Amino acid sequence: MKHTTLNITGMHCASCSAVINRALNKAEGVTKANVNIATNKATITYDEKKIDIPRIIAAIKNKGYGAGVADGKDNTEAQQEKQKLEIKALMFQFTMGCILSLPILILGMFFMQSPIPYQDFIMWTLATPVQFIVAAPMYQSAWQALKGKSANMDTLIVMGTSAAYFYSLYALFSGNGYLYFEASAVLITVVVLGRLLEAKAKGKASDAIKRLIGLKPKTALVIRNGREENIAVDEVMEGDLIIVKPGEKVPVDGIITEGNSAIDESMVTGESLPVEKKKGDAVIGATINKHGSFTFKATKVGANTTLAQIIRLIEEAQGSKAPIQRFADTVSAYFVPAVLVIAALTFIGWMTFGNKDLSFALITTVAVLVIACPCALGLATPTAIMVGTGKGAREGILIKGGEALEKAHKIKHVILDKTGTITKGKPEVTDIIPLGKQARKAVLEIAASIEKGSEHPLAEAIVAEGKKEGISLKKASAFRAIPGHGITAKIAGKAYHLGNARLMKKLGVPLTRYQQEIHALESDGKTAMLLAKGKSLLCIIAVADTIKESSPDAIALLHRMGIRTYMITGDNERTAKAIAKKAGVDTVFAEVLPEDKAKHVQNLQKSGAVAMVGDGINDAPALAQADIGIAMGSGTDVAMETGDIVLMQDDLVGVAKAIRLSRLTMAKIRQNMFWALVYNTLGIPVAAGLLYPFTGWLLSPIIAGAAMALSSVSVVSNSLLLRMKRL
Repeated sequence: MKHTTLNITGMHCASCSAVINRALNKAEGVTKANVNIATNKATITYDEKKIDIPRIIAAIKNKGYGAGVADGKDNTEAQQEKQKLEIKALMFQFTMGCILSLPILILGMFFMQSPIPYQDFIMWTLATPVQFIVAAPMYQSAWQALKGKSANMDTLIVMGTSAAYFYSLYALFSGNGYLYFEASAVLITVVVLGRLLEAKAKGKASDAIKRLIGLKPKTALVIRNGREENIAVDEVMEGDLIIVKPGEKVPVDGIITEGNSAIDESMVTGESLPVEKKKGDAVIGATINKHGSFTFKATKVGANTTLAQIIRLIEEAQGSKAPIQRFADTVSAYFVPAVLVIAALTFIGWMTFGNKDLSFALITTVAVLVIACPCALGLATPTAIMVGTGKGAREGILIKGGEALEKAHKIKHVILDKTGTITKGKPEVTDIIPLGKQARKAVLEIAASIEKGSEHPLAEAIVAEGKKEGISLKKASAFRAIPGHGITAKIAGKAYHLGNARLMKKLGVPLTRYQQEIHALESDGKTAMLLAKGKSLLCIIAVADTIKESSPDAIALLHRMGIRTYMITGDNERTAKAIAKKAGVDTVFAEVLPEDKAKHVQNLQKSGAVAMVGDGINDAPALAQADIGIAMGSGTDVAMETGDIVLMQDDLVGVAKAIRLSRLTMAKIRQNMFWALVYNTLGIPVAAGLLYPFTGWLLSPIIAGAAMALSSVSVVSNSLLLRMKRL
């Protein structure tokens, strides 16, 4: 299966996206298609053996819309340029419409009783360019839809305004009936104004991506052939040595090889304080070097940089659909045909049963056609998702799609991995207790030597302690890691074992004599590592991992949000409970093997939605099992691939912020959908003249058109208010 993203042109409403969506999903070889009106993009999964991109584009063009491949370099910049041209064209249409429509409106409203000479012909002359030049894109869109055996928003507008214009033309030359040139001309101008405001508002909704693209440096100072030279960032290759001076942006991702500095990473991670960097530390492209010069080796360039990946994730998230949008899509698919039927029934009803003349029936029919607004319903969800994911990116929270954003607001339980999530993930040796006649330095030498081959954080702490005490490590062989237990290895042909009490029990090493020392360490929140030779215990090494300063506050914040918290760890229960108590966690799952974490997630899912928070490395099965997997990895590749939500900062406060953002976004979506449904449910009957028999009140097509334009703009504007909320 292959994936592609297409830019779609000619879409004006939710009915348009529904038509394209149906056409794509019906095409043989297309397994999944998602058309998003807010981004004017279609994401498609297809079988390359059955269909290719040209035929997919042809299926869209057959329905009267334009399409082109969006998978290209600097595609987002090109999209922004198109957006500017669209706004410019709409501004020209609106200006022309205003210049021509205002005189018609004034003549029609204030000079009907005392008309000026040739007034009717002047109104016709002014209305004609509005009808056929300003509204030309609407006619083209309606015609293309008709050729594709479908109907869209422009179909309604064209039918309504054409009916008013041609009836007025008939009345002008026959001398029978009223003129409605001002209705058709002003209506078209109002619709164009609505689209202009909507285009500008949609542009603001995608500000997050524009801001991130603006961060991208233009040049880099590289060392090639022993000389320094300035080159374009796009020309930087992996392995290049790059010099960064004070105040400059880091061009691409890499590792510092010389020098040190403090770097402002706020634009990528959301962390406000500069981060100290030294030789061997990783740097992220587009971050700002505060002071000090350094040289670094480029490790990721072009589309592989952290910034490029973030932009890609946001684009994919903004182009995705939340499950709640399925309802809007279903309604939109039948909306325009239903409105056409209602308009026809309105006309027939007033002419046949209402005993009204052609003029009355025409006005009510036009009002029905132009007040109906599938756009508001279609924009309700995607605009809120665009703003929500954009706001998340500014806070260092990357949400991978509409589904993740929707699911997160239902979270009842949050399971937190201990190491690196609640704690700093940098354990240190606190106690070394030799047993019997063993010497402290001798047992540390053995422990550090056999742990040298392990990548576990506890192993790194023991090796670091050995180096700190100046111990020279011995060569170990037959190294074997036992997940969730510890390790075994040989030194000079003798077998040694280092791990937890479960490993000792498995090997038959007696621990009864030393339980008091072990319990005392564990009650203090330390992990007791046991070193044995054969079946003899040589020493107890205590390792402690400090709780992050922000963890207790973050967990308290989750509690205030009505969410229960759980800590999951491979540590023994006594150590785990001591750490959980300091952090304020509700429940502890201790002595859990990595492969069993997913089972605990599964059990909790029986009582509500579960979020699993980890570093994305050894938590992959649990993150996948959870309703929402939240990876804390400071932008590492593993975290970006694993989590539904990625926190760019190693800070648990981001978990609470992500859930609150989801709740705020879902609230906006519900408000938008409620408004769109209520507007159409009440507006169409009123336009049809339902209140006329009781109140004598009839809706003017001009007012109906203004209401239609306002409904779309109000939905987008309501979504934009999300940017002002504090997380």
